[in-house]
Amino acid sequence: MNDLSSPTPFNAERAEAFAGQLVGTITNAATSIMISLGHRVGLFDAMAALPPSSSEALASSAGLAERYVREWLAVMVTSRIVEYQPENRTYSLPAEHAAFLTRAAAPNNIAVTSQFVGVAASVEEQMIERFQSGDGLHYDHFLRFHEVMAEDSYQTTVMALIDSILPIVPGLIERLKEGIDVVDIACGGGRALLKMAHAFPNSRFTGVDLCEDAFAEARVQALKDGLDNLTFKTLDLSTVDSLGAFDLVTGFDAVHDQKDPLGLVKTVYNSLTEDGVFLMQDIGGSRDLVTNMDNPLSPLLFTISLMHCTPISIGQGGPGLGTMWGVETAQDFLAEAGFDDVETHRLPHDQVNAYFVARR
Repeated sequence: MNDLSSPTPFNAERAEAFAGQLVGTITNAATSIMISLGHRVGLFDAMAALPPSSSEALASSAGLAERYVREWLAVMVTSRIVEYQPENRTYSLPAEHAAFLTRAAAPNNIAVTSQFVGVAASVEEQMIERFQSGDGLHYDHFLRFHEVMAEDSYQTTVMALIDSILPIVPGLIERLKEGIDVVDIACGGGRALLKMAHAFPNSRFTGVDLCEDAFAEARVQALKDGLDNLTFKTLDLSTVDSLGAFDLVTGFDAVHDQKDPLGLVKTVYNSLTEDGVFLMQDIGGSRDLVTNMDNPLSPLLFTISLMHCTPISIGQGGPGLGTMWGVETAQDFLAEAGFDDVETHRLPHDQVNAYFVARR
């Protein structure tokens, strides 16, 4: 029999493997930040348009300082992202890599997602304090959150909106063409609304968000485009029981980090016409931790949850459900709000989110 009081023997092989895992984690984190930087300054786009080039030629093409470009290239080469030809000191971005790193690659540009690492890191000091106090954060604590979220949502939501997401609801495209009233809750950057307002001029669209600066650019763009069927307004959604009477309510990655997520879903229920539809997109994780073990994105999603969604909710006085509140919880909330007919969908273009269609 084993002596249960004795310590587990130290496994040197397991320890060595774990040390290697940690080194890989740290290296990948550093590379991720450099991918974000390269995306933001346009280096991947510039490389994709050039033949194998020197650091001087690449810097000139991108309008950047060569010394910094050369050091960035060293990261890219040693991380096996960029290829280097030492005989003539030229660098090239393989087409197979450009397919996931350039703006032309959207919606498959993973460099966009890499920016969330920097967003999370920007509040590390504040989160150290929150671990001790239990307090939350507010949107103005974050650097570039709305900008990064809008760019990421453009890939996952806006680009697929007309062809993949809206058709989940049978007959919805036809109704939008004829003309219905639509409100997008926690609309963020408002790009989905701009897309729909252009595509369906007979329908009327309203965007609602807690932060006016989130949709400021979209509001200006709507005026430039002459979209008289689109309006935005600032509103704390936790302060109202109804938004009016709408044929369609949309919520794209909007519910889980609210002050009162269940209350918001109830407000949506009260804001629908008799034959209205709530189309909700949210993170497709599970509230059961073990169920998320096989998802390679789980560490990133839980990091975003810890560093943004959970403290943002707590900062508003909310429950801090977090990013990974789970499909199960979303379904429970919809049922508790009064929705009798709820469908849950997964879409081929989106490996992160779940889509819910809820009717009264």
